[in-house]
Amino acid sequence: MTDDVDTQVGDRLVGRVLDGRYRVGARVAKGGMATVYEALDMRLDRVVALKVMHLGMGDDAEFGRRFVAEARAAAKLSHPNVVAVFDQGEDDGTLFLAMEYVPGRTLRDVVREHGPLSPARALDLLMPVLSALSAAHDAGIVHRDIKPENVLISHDGTVKVADFGLARAVTTTGQTATQGLLMGTVSYLAPELVTDGSADARSDVYSSGILLYELLTGAKPHTGETPIQVAYAHVHADVPAPSLLEPGIPPYVDALVQRATARDRDLRPADARVLSRQVRRVRSALEEGLPDDPELTGDLTVPLQAMRQETEWDDDGYTRGNGYVEHTPVRRLEPTNGRRHEPLRRPEPRHNDTIVVPRDPASSSRVGPAGPRKGRGLVALIAVLALAIGVGTAGWYYGIHRYTETPLLLNLSAADASAKAGEVGLRTTIANQDFSEDVPRGQVMGTSPAPGDRIRKEGEVGLTVSKGPERYRVPQLKGLDQEAAKLALDAIRLVVGRTTTTYNETVPAGKVIAFTPKLNTVMKPGNTVNLWVSLGRRPITVPDLTGKPFNDARSTLRKAGFVVERTDAYDAKVPAGSVISQTPNNGTLYAKDKVQVVVSKGPPLVEVPNVRRKGLAEAQKILTEAGFKVKVEQAPFHLGLNLVAGQNPAAGQQAQPGTTIIVTIV
Repeated sequence: MTDDVDTQVGDRLVGRVLDGRYRVGARVAKGGMATVYEALDMRLDRVVALKVMHLGMGDDAEFGRRFVAEARAAAKLSHPNVVAVFDQGEDDGTLFLAMEYVPGRTLRDVVREHGPLSPARALDLLMPVLSALSAAHDAGIVHRDIKPENVLISHDGTVKVADFGLARAVTTTGQTATQGLLMGTVSYLAPELVTDGSADARSDVYSSGILLYELLTGAKPHTGETPIQVAYAHVHADVPAPSLLEPGIPPYVDALVQRATARDRDLRPADARVLSRQVRRVRSALEEGLPDDPELTGDLTVPLQAMRQETEWDDDGYTRGNGYVEHTPVRRLEPTNGRRHEPLRRPEPRHNDTIVVPRDPASSSRVGPAGPRKGRGLVALIAVLALAIGVGTAGWYYGIHRYTETPLLLNLSAADASAKAGEVGLRTTIANQDFSEDVPRGQVMGTSPAPGDRIRKEGEVGLTVSKGPERYRVPQLKGLDQEAAKLALDAIRLVVGRTTTTYNETVPAGKVIAFTPKLNTVMKPGNTVNLWVSLGRRPITVPDLTGKPFNDARSTLRKAGFVVERTDAYDAKVPAGSVISQTPNNGTLYAKDKVQVVVSKGPPLVEVPNVRRKGLAEAQKILTEAGFKVKVEQAPFHLGLNLVAGQNPAAGQQAQPGTTIIVTIV
């Protein structure tokens, strides 16, 4: 029933437009906090991934505030292995993130279909995850929710990490890892997140170690019937060595996993960048095909061994120690390959181990003759010397002979650095490029390992090459929506400065009319770009000029910016030449819009009566009653008869009332 309700809630968004911009398409995935849809950004005409928070989360004002703050922080991360955050918004209580759309699959799909993976493949998948986390940790951002579902793999094989900052926003709702919202991610939570809710870069390191364990074994290190049991295991039980499930895994890979997942955060690598360097060392050992590298394994396990020396084995095969809480038995794993984890047990001697037992001096009387004892002592001495020589030789080989120092390659070109490294048998690769105000473009600004650090002979030095000072050219912003212009500037780390709004007759409302500095101006990150944004066409109030002389009305309308269209009509009440009516005669229009006016031609025309051959008095009466005026003229041959011999206008013609009719009498 719950699934049906959830489906209905998700489906109701399909086809809807959020924030007037994002048209929601098919549902891509659903998690404990949000549902992801494919959507179309109608402003920029691009496909995005829209992560919509589940109903109710937007009701928490504190969550909404933190959600916006974390989204803005995540949007500042610009890295090829980070899923870019384009926008965040709210639509009628629905909180959402607009993110880069990455078609492909998740790391969870890879584990499900191909797990367990070979150590080399597992490390190759982990490296870009750590690269993304390194960028985040450098920016002071902790992910808090590293898990296979948040690692996306595009069709071209690019690995990208999603959901930076989202888990931090969720914690403000008052939920803990075991109360619901992070229920699905409890398998990857660092112990400190369970015990006190605190998190730093080392918490992401722990989750990355759990992720590596799962890639190597196809199973999670801790399981339980409830999330509480799993969280308890994170706090009270060490992550077992992956080789317990996959015996072919080298000891140094085991050590890497256990170092990253140390329950004491002080024993873990300080951040993802440190863990990344350790992963590269392990990956290099795998490339050389070493079944074991005691020196590397020792480097990774020394802190753990120092910690474990403070512990002692109890009678049940578990440990208690001064610096640790008691180990608690955890339900055994049920991995996909059918093998089970064995509980930690007290170390037992193998058949070829030598156990030295101190002898009681009183027992010497029971020992055999002195001769055999001397013979055995000589053999023992020779064995000890041989062992010492062997250990010394191995120590020299593994600890000194195979290593050299990383040369100083700073401020050289990549080609010159490669040549100088080649002189001492080392290879170089461009591991990273970054901006620098001090190191010229194309020169080496950093190496891994650092200059003077130990590196395996014939090993590889990662170069960080300068891209020169970080500068950007102002892009073309004219004609863009104000929000689109801001996003375009955000992408190159420029900032919107002063925004001026003004009416414009040609640029639609909300679009950028102009900007300064001008196009292609080179600027530093953080510099401001000023925008002039259109309010659209200026509205103009239409005056009512009904009854006004047409010439005055036309002049007034033209000064206001309107185009005047005239129509003439007869009107008995409006004097000729004045405005009878106007459309429209109120409200607002825009410049060059048309105003139609009807101009009076005076009263309607009437037919002139025929008064010829009528007496003057009768003719005057007829014409006067028809509305005309009468003017009498005598014919040149006037006879005094006073009969109308002619009229002008002639009978039957149309004339306005009031027109003077001239009658000629004889």
